[in-house]
Amino acid sequence: MKQLFKGLALGAALLSAQPALAADRELLNTSYDIARELFAAYNEAFKKHWQEKSGETVEIKQSHAGSSKQAQAIIQGLKADVATFNQVTDIDILHQRGKLIPEDWASRLPNNSSPYYSTMAFLVREGNPKNIQNWDDLVREDVQLVMPNPKTSGNGRYTYLAALGYAQDQFGDNEDKVDQFMAELLGQVRVFDSGGRGATTTFVERGIGDVLLTFESEVLNIADRFENGEYVAVTPKVSFLAEFPVTWIDDYAEQNGTEALAKEYLEHLYTEESQRLLAGFNYRVHDAAVKAENADRFPDLKLLSIDDITGGWENAMSDHFSSGGKLDQLQRRR
Repeated sequence: MKQLFKGLALGAALLSAQPALAADRELLNTSYDIARELFAAYNEAFKKHWQEKSGETVEIKQSHAGSSKQAQAIIQGLKADVATFNQVTDIDILHQRGKLIPEDWASRLPNNSSPYYSTMAFLVREGNPKNIQNWDDLVREDVQLVMPNPKTSGNGRYTYLAALGYAQDQFGDNEDKVDQFMAELLGQVRVFDSGGRGATTTFVERGIGDVLLTFESEVLNIADRFENGEYVAVTPKVSFLAEFPVTWIDDYAEQNGTEALAKEYLEHLYTEESQRLLAGFNYRVHDAAVKAENADRFPDLKLLSIDDITGGWENAMSDHFSSGGKLDQLQRRR
């Protein structure tokens, strides 16, 4: 069954890499690393939509890595037409450091330019042998964790913030207890991978760890793929609101002559058809009809926003993830 996961991922990657013959147009989507299968499917649907609308064929190329690395690549000259990331700050720096997009990019599409969202969850092995139910189970001495590195991965930062939100919810203003919980949790991490897909590979392919911490969408996708119950999804009742912001890269789209194509590529994510596809990949969506169809799949949770936990992304990045910040301090306490 391990090879099944590997084969599906490879097949999706190959699908997204296959060039259309003599395509009229070309688009480059730069995305986070666990979105390969999602956009392999979405791209096929969008190609049909664009051809029906414009009469043109389009070749869609994909680039996948940790979203922070992707943002750096774009700033350094990767001429992507669109960015489909998993953290707001990784798009913000395209304006702040590259001046490639306007400051108000988030207001150009609905829901702060986040067509779908998720939260953080746990993947455990068959039968849930360590009886993992909530965040407090992750700090037990007999539990080994695998997660993306918050220094290099938006996925990892979301995981850290979800744990922090839980600790704040449990311990209130008692900062010592919050810090102790976070230090203990980080101390149980066996492997910090550079990105979300690397963490999945470590847990599934290499068999390391008792719990994989990653997006709920990734957890549910894996549990679905392994039909014999080799893996079990556990979503805690308190977690983090993980938005997936998107933008067209104004400067590069203008250079590439793809402004209309790039905008349509992202706007089409909000259609009911595309929202249903996103839900099929276990992402939470905003479309009311699709949400109703998937109510059993996505139960209501207490989803804490970045403002609830740190007062905003600027505070999170400077206070927790900067060099010498809270993350570094907590890891030194391990």
